[in-house]
Amino acid sequence: MGDAAFKSWLQPMTLGGLKKGELVLTLPTGFLKGWAEDKYADQILTLWREENADVTQVSFVVQAGSSKFSSGGSSANPADSAASSARDAMNRAASAPQASAADELSSPLDKRFTFETFISGKSNEFAYAAAKRLAESRSAPFNPLYIYGGVGLGKTHLMHAIAWKIRQSDPSRHVVYLSAEKFMFRFVHALRHQNTMAFKERFRAVDVLLIDDVQFISGKDSTQEEFFHTFNDLMDQGKQIVISADKSPTDLEGMNERLRSRLGAGLVADLHPTTYELRLGILASKAKVLNAKVPDSVLEFLAHKITSNVRELEGALNRVVAHAQLINGEVNLDTTQTVLQDMLKAFDRRVTIEEIQKKVAEHFNLRVSDMHSARRARSVARPRQVAMYLAKQLTSRSLPEIGRKFGGRDHTTVMHAVRKIEEITEVDPVLAEDVETLRRMLER
Repeated sequence: MGDAAFKSWLQPMTLGGLKKGELVLTLPTGFLKGWAEDKYADQILTLWREENADVTQVSFVVQAGSSKFSSGGSSANPADSAASSARDAMNRAASAPQASAADELSSPLDKRFTFETFISGKSNEFAYAAAKRLAESRSAPFNPLYIYGGVGLGKTHLMHAIAWKIRQSDPSRHVVYLSAEKFMFRFVHALRHQNTMAFKERFRAVDVLLIDDVQFISGKDSTQEEFFHTFNDLMDQGKQIVISADKSPTDLEGMNERLRSRLGAGLVADLHPTTYELRLGILASKAKVLNAKVPDSVLEFLAHKITSNVRELEGALNRVVAHAQLINGEVNLDTTQTVLQDMLKAFDRRVTIEEIQKKVAEHFNLRVSDMHSARRARSVARPRQVAMYLAKQLTSRSLPEIGRKFGGRDHTTVMHAVRKIEEITEVDPVLAEDVETLRRMLER
């Protein structure tokens, strides 16, 4: 039956007796009784009949305090050798640590997703720090913690890292991680089987509940209502809740206003698109995990070209390394460009220099023609440099090609613009936010 299932559902049983072929098993709660009847009755009967052919029926009853097999008592039948053997086996198992029923409720955790493997940088350091602080605290430092950001920026990684850290530091706490889709699936299943009370008991008995991609239940009123009540019940008990989504609570469309309000009532931490430095750090860490020798020129090329999200970035490096290993070759810039030709072309189709110029001009209230003009006023020159910087970051065009698109400028002008924007965004948070906003708009 599996160690976790046995400890969660079967170990609490007590032998109530055997009379006229009816075997009675007692459990401490109605919830456990219902679960045992639904999931294990047939299997238990089959196993008992292998030991004692006189057993024709298994019944479950609730008896408060009957959490372990006793070694005797008037309700047991010590003369029955089969019952005695089962009792001895159960007593041996009882010496092992109790496993939480929540372990079966939770989705599996990815062993790769820990705090140690999460690469932190300027764009994600706040969310990382909040997640780590929460995982290391016995009480709820902020509740709920709401983490949001675009696809592939590390939301799920942080959710898994929190769950791993809490389970390792305090195994007694019941930690449940699952997607909003899985939550909905379990709720619908409970409705169909008229077992909603068991559903409520299971979820409201956990200590830490982590729900990933909560935007999935947008527009699903019944699931939202049940989630809202589960959320409130856990909050009232002082239990910790962690939520992730692709948007901030106020931007979740199709979500009940009460629920949106509760989701944003704690700490909201967002994950911004990755910076060049962070992408470079992620690639270097990934290459180390792959035990692959990857030249700096390749890492820098990938960090410049693959800016959409971390998954695509790591996927690109995986392809390049796998190609080199399969043909017994080496990783270099030429093979990287060849292997990733389809990805780079697809990325070029998504973002064009013309689109970048148009978005930047709109953002800074300029005309698109100012992107090509010879005007050197700072109000025009700075946005033009931003557009050149984004063209270098978001396309695979060469410096001379970018220069030609900006009124026939020399490639050294583009290089100067890129360096200038990199320097300014380090000390000017306003311009840094402008650049990140434009990047997000262009990558949609």
